[in-house]
Amino acid sequence: MKRLFGAYAYGEGPREGCWWDATADIPAYPPCADSARTDVAIIGAGFTGLSAALHLARAGVSVTVFEAERVGWGASGRNGGFCCLGGGMLGDAALDSRFGAGGRIAFRRSELAAIGLVERIIGEAELDVDRHSDGETILAHRPKDCAALMAEAARLAENYGVSHQMHSTADLADHGMAGPFHGALTINAGFALNPRKYLRGLAAAATASGARLHEGSVVTSLEKGKDGWCLQTSGHLVQADQVIVASNGYSSEDLPDWLAARYLPSQSNVIVTRPLMPSELEAAGWTSRQMAYDTRNLLHYFRLMPDNRFLFGMRGGVFTGARAEERARARIRADFDAMFPAWRGVETTHSWSGMVCLARDRLPFVGAVPAQEGLWVGLCYHGNGVAMGSYGGALLAELVQGRVPDMPYPNALRAPLRRFELGRWRRAVMPFAYGAFMLADR
Repeated sequence: MKRLFGAYAYGEGPREGCWWDATADIPAYPPCADSARTDVAIIGAGFTGLSAALHLARAGVSVTVFEAERVGWGASGRNGGFCCLGGGMLGDAALDSRFGAGGRIAFRRSELAAIGLVERIIGEAELDVDRHSDGETILAHRPKDCAALMAEAARLAENYGVSHQMHSTADLADHGMAGPFHGALTINAGFALNPRKYLRGLAAAATASGARLHEGSVVTSLEKGKDGWCLQTSGHLVQADQVIVASNGYSSEDLPDWLAARYLPSQSNVIVTRPLMPSELEAAGWTSRQMAYDTRNLLHYFRLMPDNRFLFGMRGGVFTGARAEERARARIRADFDAMFPAWRGVETTHSWSGMVCLARDRLPFVGAVPAQEGLWVGLCYHGNGVAMGSYGGALLAELVQGRVPDMPYPNALRAPLRRFELGRWRRAVMPFAYGAFMLADR
């Protein structure tokens, strides 16, 4: 495998101390133990892979999932649990320029449809995922950002058809969201969940419907043969008519070769505190269970969870390794203390990091690999994989069967990924880009 970061990034170190692992057990699934044939092989048991497996199995398709580690081991099992609008990083003007106003609205509606899909999966399978939060709140970290939030609010009806509320600083305190903020916008779409419990439910529903799931089964090669695709895993040959690659930020540059330089993993760090006492919540003025994030480019995202633990995450890690991880954890704690000084003495009981996945054009891609019949990919959700990753998996399940999806499938999701400049050395631009973002965030 040819991966972009050093071995540490793909080992257990970054995910040690992941709070979600302590919240729910996921049954172990056996490694691949023999050669086999399947209609569809899926590489990766995260949101995209498991969603695709579930929808294919329900349609009566023979489907097998191969996971190198464990269910949800990658970004799906390490994220903040925000099921919300998003998936790309392009603003409305850029979407209009590339796809027209109709194309922009179609993409925005797919974001909303992605939330609805997760909601349906949870409801149909009757999953307990610790759901909370009525939509999401975007907090202005500078006075000038309030104007941008007002402009965004004016476009919400056209883009999504959802309602919203604007908040002053005083309003925020009244709503239990006090802090160093200068106003906010609440969008009435989305909710928070426990991603591990959602993953457990996806895996159980997929296997109950007939999907086969193999953990500890690294796919080491992927080649087109006379009768479809040939995968090597655990010393066994698996033949499949079609293949879905759903490894996102944990992908390999040569699986398939087309992926090389078409995605960019970027670290995101999360900490979780011990349960906070009511008096501590009152002292900080944050008593709401609303999921929230600020207006920084290198944003902070946070929420008070049902057990009164506080989750706080941020974008930003550029380097990997044990020392780099230590520095990133110190930095996120410093930002947490600055935002919530009343909690400076509160212990951080859990801390971890994972890879979000970025695209050169700042949009997700869900579709066929060009000139590779029967090979499909879904990736680059830009830190919003709960909803868009699940949605991408459901779309791929339709496409693999040769169906025209009966769910929004806009051109913005169909445009194949372009290569990053510098190819294998594209990581070199990250320190400069992050430095520029930090300056812009002041």
